Parts: sequence; C-alpha cells; structure tokens
Amino acid sequence: MTVAGKVEEIIEVPSGMKASIQGHVITVSAKGIKLSRRLWHPRVKLAVSGNHITISSEMPSRREKALVGTFSAHIRNMIVGVTDGFRCEMKMVYSHFPMKLIVKDRGFVIENFLGEKFPRRARIMGETQVEVKGDQVILTGHDIEDVGQSAANIERATKIKNFDPRVFQDGVYIVVKPGEVP
Repeated sequence: MTVAGKVEEIIEVPSGMKASIQGHVITVSAKGIKLSRRLWHPRVKLAVSGNHITISSEMPSRREKALVGTFSAHIRNMIVGVTDGFRCEMKMVYSHFPMKLIVKDRGFVIENFLGEKFPRRARIMGETQVEVKGDQVILTGHDIEDVGQSAANIERATKIKNFDPRVFQDGVYIVVKPGEVP
C-alpha cells in the first residue's frame, strides 16, 4: 500500500504461528519449526503487532519500495515454509551410461556420470531432505533458499564441459522448482 510519501506492506500471521523481531532478525515459528532471517536496511522498518507484520519506509526512493516488496516476499516464504514446507522435483536423464545417485551424510553423490571413474558430488544445504526414487530426485525442506540451492548444486554437479550440450544431454535437471505447483 502506498500513502503519500510512505510505502507499507502488512502481512497477516496465521493463527497458531508466532512471529518476533530481535534487532534485525525476524523469526517465524510454528509446530516446533523455527525459521530466522536477518532483514535490514536503514530506511526500512519492520514491526510485529499482534498477528500482523508491518514493513514500511518513510519517504521511499525506488530502491526502498523494492526492498519493502522483497522483505515481504521473504517473510511470506518463511510463513509458507513453516506451515507447509517446500518441495523440488528433479529428473535424472542419461542416454548410454546409467548413473547411480546416492545421498551420503550431507552430500549427494553421482556415480558413473558419462562413464567417469570418479564420482561427482553436490552439497546439500541446511535441513533439506533428499530422496531418490528411480530416476526422480525429490528435495523437501522448510527453507526455500536451502531447497533451491541444494537443487542448483545437484544440477551444477552434472554440467558437461567441452561437449555439445545438444547431443550430450545427460544430467540431473530441475523439473519443478520449490514453491511451484506441479
């Protein structure tokens, strides 16, 4: 909402959920799940009152207007993450050499990629859970950034160099992004 010289966004916190601000860190929690994020800019103010989170800026420039929208999007993602969580689907594609996908500790291992002798590895971020079902890889978690970055790490680990990508299409690719409806 824009009022002469002021930009303000109000986010309603669902019942059963708790939101708090300490310093520049906003925390959203429910059902034993807690997400925190540092959101700070000198001309953007955050406030929690009752079941509303208010993000505002007095006399905003174009940048502050954008930051108010960005902060509200981050907070909405935190609310969705705490209530429902996020899911990302990936698909394994190969033409000749069958790959073997393994989840080890906090890492993801891709064996026999293009017949390579040494496995490729990808880092799994935060509390993201990874499950391999045949040629499907399913990532779930409460933090959209951890789920998305884990999927990007896996996709990046199967990047092919020095070959024509139109011919060599092997890899593990994102099919459904976190936050998208399949």
